[in-house]
Amino acid sequence: MTLRATVKGVGHYLPERIVENAEFEKTLETNDAWIRSRSGIERRHFAAEGETTSMMAAHAARAALADAGLEADDLDAIVLATSTADLTFPSAATMVQAHLGMTGGFAFDVQAVCAGFVYALSNANALILSGQARRVMVIGAETFSKIMDWTDRSTCVLFGDGAGALLLEATEGNGTPEDRGILSTDLHSDGRHRDLLYVDGGVSTGTSGHLRMQGNQVFRHAVEKLASTASTAMERAGVSADDVDWIVPHQANIRIIQGTAKKMNIGMERVVVTVQDHGNTSAASIPLALSVGYGRGQIKPGDLIVTEAIGGGLAWGAVVLRW
Repeated sequence: MTLRATVKGVGHYLPERIVENAEFEKTLETNDAWIRSRSGIERRHFAAEGETTSMMAAHAARAALADAGLEADDLDAIVLATSTADLTFPSAATMVQAHLGMTGGFAFDVQAVCAGFVYALSNANALILSGQARRVMVIGAETFSKIMDWTDRSTCVLFGDGAGALLLEATEGNGTPEDRGILSTDLHSDGRHRDLLYVDGGVSTGTSGHLRMQGNQVFRHAVEKLASTASTAMERAGVSADDVDWIVPHQANIRIIQGTAKKMNIGMERVVVTVQDHGNTSAASIPLALSVGYGRGQIKPGDLIVTEAIGGGLAWGAVVLRW
């Protein structure tokens, strides 16, 4: 028998405030048509004053626990992917642990920007396969509205806030691609491209800073790298594009999503798309899309799913799993 990290519960949380594209017309030289045509985004959610990443992450985790019919103390670990933790330290994951009332186990953050959730899934999978944990809550949560430069129309219209969570549990499989659970992972990074997407603040500057991005350059890297990592992950899992039921990509830009699907020879009818309603929620975007896709009835038990993401670093990767 083969040990697998299998999805037992899923959930998400979005802040109450919905910001339509038209709102930006009041302060920026932009409009709804311009934003839609370049990104596919129509609206996004922004966290309320005092609403933190750990708070949103805890809401998503509670939803995943409820979906699985479990309690916080049934968890062995929390792995939280975020680039917008509440504080420099302690980790936002330990704050989620406290919010949930989880009295045992361990919790830690993973920081790989928009690729964060893929990295977190890979880490959680390793914890389960090594026997260090049986049940792991994997969360992606971000408050990117806190690091936007509201004078930069090329970036501030793209991002939103939110959180999504998957509860993984150790189960036994047969060691074949028909097993439920995570079948393969593939991770990469290349620090030479730091200046393409970064925040110009931190301990070295004494400020929280603002997000800076060379959008055209990021786009150029994204499609090639995303298609390549997805292909590698599928090969490792022993599956082909024809076997895939759904691509659930990082929801950054509809043109990147479309370009990657085309390069993978998978039609858009097999892609879960939520970017129009959420914008780019960085590490939260894949679990948000998984939860929404499941709630819509798109994703069903037994479906083969490929997730892929790229973010600052550059960092990128893919996960193949059977729901």
